[in-house]
Amino acid sequence: MDRQLQSALTKVPAVTLGFWVIKILATTFGETMGDTVSMSWLGETSAQAGQSGLNGYVVGTAIFGTLLALLVWLQIRARAFHPWLYWATIIASTTAGTTLADFATRSLGIGYPGGSLLLLGLVLVSLAVWHRALGTISVSSVHEPRAELYYWLTITFSQTLGTALGDWVADGALGYLGAAVIFGSALALLALARRFTAVSRVALFWGAFVLTRPLGAVVGDFLDKPVAHGGLELSRLAASLVLAGAIALLIWLVPQRAGEAQRAARG
Repeated sequence: MDRQLQSALTKVPAVTLGFWVIKILATTFGETMGDTVSMSWLGETSAQAGQSGLNGYVVGTAIFGTLLALLVWLQIRARAFHPWLYWATIIASTTAGTTLADFATRSLGIGYPGGSLLLLGLVLVSLAVWHRALGTISVSSVHEPRAELYYWLTITFSQTLGTALGDWVADGALGYLGAAVIFGSALALLALARRFTAVSRVALFWGAFVLTRPLGAVVGDFLDKPVAHGGLELSRLAASLVLAGAIALLIWLVPQRAGEAQRAARG
């Protein structure tokens, strides 16, 4: 790839149907894997030691947060779009989002409504600061370090918000499958809006990006939560491994190309 062409591409993938399929699988994996580490492994260890489950959420967040920071650093250092690196970073953000959201909603004592509102505020602030600094929040601007930092910060907040929002809705009368229908229908409405209206494509993208996370969260919970709570009670680790295999297969089979870059005109 010559330098002129490379400079006209972002380091994030083009937004296609394949992108959204992999994103939903990645968010589902983030829920099951995050629960595997914070609840099954660390939570059980804390319980055996007579400690609260708080340690599982804190340590899990520290583990995935450190991994996320490393992958974001590698992503920024990269000179071009690398599918495996990009999706590994997405997965790290969604697993970190799972443990961080559980810590915010269950350990800080603010519950699902308080956690969801707090995290929604962080997403909006992140987008506002990004727009103020660079004049755009479009993914087409993600081809320079500052834009990449804002992009990954916003994504991490959105993944965390999605976890809290999904848990909030699923914890009510709708249950996991009802919540999945709600979030799936909301995504379908956004797709129709993109097809038939002139609503900002940037706004629709971020709306869909946020909503895929609670969809993945409730599907992940449906797979591994107890039957008495409306789940299938599958092994968290086994479900995570199956999802990881499906994600890897799709990354390999589905064409992955970088999105086109576009510098914003500040006005």
